[in-house]
Amino acid sequence: MKLRNLESINLQGKTILYRAPYDIELREVAGVLEVSDDMRIKFTLPTLKYLLKENCKIIILTYVGRPDGKVVEELRTTPHARRLAELLGYPVQKVDDCIGADVEKKISEMHPGEILMLENVRFHSEEMVDDDEFSRQLCKGKDFVVFDGFPQAHRMHASTTGIERHLPSVAGLYLKQEVEMLSTLLDNPKHPFTVIIGGAKISDKVDAVNNLLRRADTILVGGAVSNVFLKSEGREISESFIEDVFVDKMRREKKDWVLYAGDITKRAQSLGKKIIFPQDLIVSDGVSIKTVDIASEGVPAGWKALDIGPKTQKNFSDIISQSQTVFINGPMGKFEDEKFVEGSKSVLEAMKNVKGETIIAGGDTIDLARKYGNLDNYTHISLAGGATLEFLAGKELPALKALQ
Repeated sequence: MKLRNLESINLQGKTILYRAPYDIELREVAGVLEVSDDMRIKFTLPTLKYLLKENCKIIILTYVGRPDGKVVEELRTTPHARRLAELLGYPVQKVDDCIGADVEKKISEMHPGEILMLENVRFHSEEMVDDDEFSRQLCKGKDFVVFDGFPQAHRMHASTTGIERHLPSVAGLYLKQEVEMLSTLLDNPKHPFTVIIGGAKISDKVDAVNNLLRRADTILVGGAVSNVFLKSEGREISESFIEDVFVDKMRREKKDWVLYAGDITKRAQSLGKKIIFPQDLIVSDGVSIKTVDIASEGVPAGWKALDIGPKTQKNFSDIISQSQTVFINGPMGKFEDEKFVEGSKSVLEAMKNVKGETIIAGGDTIDLARKYGNLDNYTHISLAGGATLEFLAGKELPALKALQ
């Protein structure tokens, strides 16, 4: 996918509405609210430095959390502005709304080369419904949208698709990097190409798995997602978690993910591709922990699978080490408990030795990689969760349409 980026147009001296990906949780430290993770801010610094070099007025727009159209003190963007100023080494002003006379006056008084952080756009209920008049007000007094909100690009909100209807829009450097790397996975991955899928839910990954089947050579399945596939193969998983989702609450219709997993396996076989499930699992009854061979004995009654076992760890690691491209989304077990983190660690360790491309996606996976290693060991870190999976599923992300 080719995007119109900020380097392709003249932004000198322009007033920029910068759509940032700063939906970052806050934590209280010594009575002061701070961003819990500044990675998304760090990834936007190249774009902001470019705009400063172009002597732009930079107006930063983002949402934080789910305040549902109300002002929630704990979800203000003040900590984001403070941390951005620290990382950028440059002053960042803050205003307590994102539209209105006070905001317009503040912007009109700005000088080229100054930065202003707007208040959380989700304090207005019009944001979530992509209200057109609200979108127009967000764009008042600005010349261009520079869109770096890739984690929100699958949303049809006033601060995504709405602002793009009212101003010419270009992609920022962070968004461009995300799209280029993920496009490579779909269009021209180096082979062997291995996809690793973990985590708890199959529902938000199934479309991406289906689309990647035609491109990947092997798909390794771990975490609770593997329970669904194992059950579809007739394995006993006892009390292990299996997602069961209503896809239509009004009609009370269920999506049987076990049947669906079986269909995916059959489709993979017809394409000559491999979907590899765990051979053994680390299981617990809440008191004891042991390893079981899933083929010969399954998960005992009253026990649940919480990690992939040693045989599976070695098998997955061997496949990964022979790959030229590896993409991972989701942990291999209940990583919050250190007794069940070895599977995830083994997979990430194997990825460090890959000589080709290694891509990590999803908050849990990134947290794991950072806690047990160095993120610099991987080629690309995709900060988006849902947007990354929808992109890899081949779906059109609404906010990218105006940037093409």
